[in-house]
Amino acid sequence: MPSAAARTGGTLHRIALAAIAAPRRILAAAALLMVASAIFGSPVAEVLSAGGFTDPASESARAANILASKFDQSDLALLITVTADAGVNSPAATQTAADILAVLKNSPDAVGVTSRWTAPEAAAPALTSTDGKTGVIMAGLRGGDAKYPKIAREIVDRFPPERSSVVVRAGGALTYSEVDEQTKRDLVSMESIAIPVSFVALVWVFGGVLTAALPMMIGMFAILGSLAVLRLIALFTDVSVYAINLTVAMGLALAVDYSLLIVSRYRDEIADGATPNRALVCAMSTAGRTVVFSALTVALSMSALVLFPNYYLRSFAYAGVAVVVLAATAAIVITPAAIALLGRRLDALDVRRLIGRAVRRSTTPTMRPIERSFWYRTAHFVMNHAVAVSVTLIAVLLLLGAPFLGVKWGFPDDRVLPATASSRQVGDLLREKFVVNPMSNVTVVIPEMSPDSNRELGTYAAQLSQVPHVSAVSSPSGTFVAGHLTGPPTAPTGLADGTAFLTIQSNAVLYSDASTSQLRALHAVPGPAGRPVLFTGLPQNNVDSVASITSRLPLVLGVIVVITFAVLFLITGSVVLPPKALVLNVLSLTATFGALVWVFQDGHLGALGTTATGTLVANLPVLMFCIAFGLSMDYEVFLLSRIREFWLLRGNTSQDSDESVALGLARTGRVVTAAALLMTISFAALLTSQVTFVKMLGLGLAIAVLVDATIVRMLLLPALMRLLGRINWWAPAPLTRLHQRIGLAEGPDRMERGQTQELS
Repeated sequence: MPSAAARTGGTLHRIALAAIAAPRRILAAAALLMVASAIFGSPVAEVLSAGGFTDPASESARAANILASKFDQSDLALLITVTADAGVNSPAATQTAADILAVLKNSPDAVGVTSRWTAPEAAAPALTSTDGKTGVIMAGLRGGDAKYPKIAREIVDRFPPERSSVVVRAGGALTYSEVDEQTKRDLVSMESIAIPVSFVALVWVFGGVLTAALPMMIGMFAILGSLAVLRLIALFTDVSVYAINLTVAMGLALAVDYSLLIVSRYRDEIADGATPNRALVCAMSTAGRTVVFSALTVALSMSALVLFPNYYLRSFAYAGVAVVVLAATAAIVITPAAIALLGRRLDALDVRRLIGRAVRRSTTPTMRPIERSFWYRTAHFVMNHAVAVSVTLIAVLLLLGAPFLGVKWGFPDDRVLPATASSRQVGDLLREKFVVNPMSNVTVVIPEMSPDSNRELGTYAAQLSQVPHVSAVSSPSGTFVAGHLTGPPTAPTGLADGTAFLTIQSNAVLYSDASTSQLRALHAVPGPAGRPVLFTGLPQNNVDSVASITSRLPLVLGVIVVITFAVLFLITGSVVLPPKALVLNVLSLTATFGALVWVFQDGHLGALGTTATGTLVANLPVLMFCIAFGLSMDYEVFLLSRIREFWLLRGNTSQDSDESVALGLARTGRVVTAAALLMTISFAALLTSQVTFVKMLGLGLAIAVLVDATIVRMLLLPALMRLLGRINWWAPAPLTRLHQRIGLAEGPDRMERGQTQELS
């Protein structure tokens, strides 16, 4: 029975021969697929959603479902502020509010409408700013967060024109829509920066305009194909719009990684004296195989995100797996066809030579022994000082990651948008000029109430009103303040069909320690007559969102560990290198997570133009871990595959292991560093986004790639491999026999036989 390596090698061998035989047909077919994908996938942004942060099975989601089904209420409101210098009672403000209320009344999607101008007199102060110039209109929306953006935008677009003396702003549920719209604008800005900058860098790294166009074509193939896949998936389930940003960034980054690896190996073989056809077959049998198993590792790491319940994270699994598979497929199909077609023109239009001639420097490449190369000498220097290098670098990485120990989790709100956004302006106004922020309200649902339990319900509301930072509790019996009934309800409440709900108005700052402590104290109050209760609202959504992630994190991490261990064992045949790789991957992420807290939570460096809220969105570190972990494995596979090639060609002493590491780094160091630089450009382009968590994703991934490809892979990896010596390649005898049967690595003997057969 042929091994997995032999089967894969046979496929790649045939792909190389097909590329040599019919390169034009392959490239034409790829171009047609790109056009078809572009036609189907381009409108994808119109069918994706800006929501997906909540767990459908969480307490807040179950409470929201009861509110919607039994009371026609929503857990998320559209908030409209009407501001007039003459005050909320001025004729202009009153008439503007009346016009907006008429639109809401006529909308089938608006429920539970209340306002400063229509609420009971006792409720008016909570809906009026402290300076008396702004009043609030609140309207719940039907549907889930997947539909909120479209519904909110349609309602707001029907509002009458503003009067000259009145300013109207919409927020709350409109935040979803504005984030969606801002993301689409950012995507255009990101592409306008990333593509030309990447191309210039590619021309310099690849050594020619024609060669540089190759990864751009592969990247576009992967991106357009992934957009088509996302649109197809969106026909059956909700998909987050933010997945598009990841698709573009990873599509370009992986295209560069994979094509550069194959092209570099092809050039190495040519430099060693191989004919073009033989060099191409060898490049596909070695670098092509590495691309396949590297992509497999990244895709499997990304697929672990489907284990989370919210579709925001699941969407990145869809996008990540699609773009990785398509980038790898394009790399192993398009790259050999382009190389075969271009032939000696592969290095045509080499701008480095043109620049060299312009400055009258020699452009003839000089051949020198690999032992004199920078990476070979660096590897030996590091290995000669392995203990000092290991201790120093690990200490530095842990120090950089120290701020993450103070992380505080939060739920994304309007502050992820720039200050010019309407939702952001509404949020700032409510936080700064209102005693009670409606967004801080907590709704309590009692699913099972007996007909004679009104008294217990009133007692329960009175007890809730005595919790610190609770300004009032509205119940069917009336409003309770500090344990006393003060009048009729001042906020939505209801009792029907054996179910009741109360509204708790809070003056605690949303997502603050006081808000978290308050929610904990509210949960500690026993339900009426001991009956179970459910909480919802943004404070509870935040708690549920964090819990839905942390509760599944052990499973997700366990899946990633198993996948990583299995793939690296199949590549290396070692049971020592996989756990070492896991440790290195975690270390490479410490600086990333520390930077996120230091910049975006604590507000250093001006939070890069965003608003530091004192929290991090819980989804982001998990998402970043899965993406960055997969990309780290990308470089790990690149390096270990080449190191193992040299190890198999040498003896089995510790000195042989050291020399294999040095030669492997000498051959791949420049490639990995160049690929990391180009990948960083793709991720850094996300920093142009005006949406905070997209900017966080860009910074985090850029740091992760740079740290991993330089400090970790080029310095820490050889140092640790030197300390382990021959133990690096150890495995128990049964596993060694298993690897010989199903291993994925390329042995030099099989590689040479494959080349000989191809040339015969």
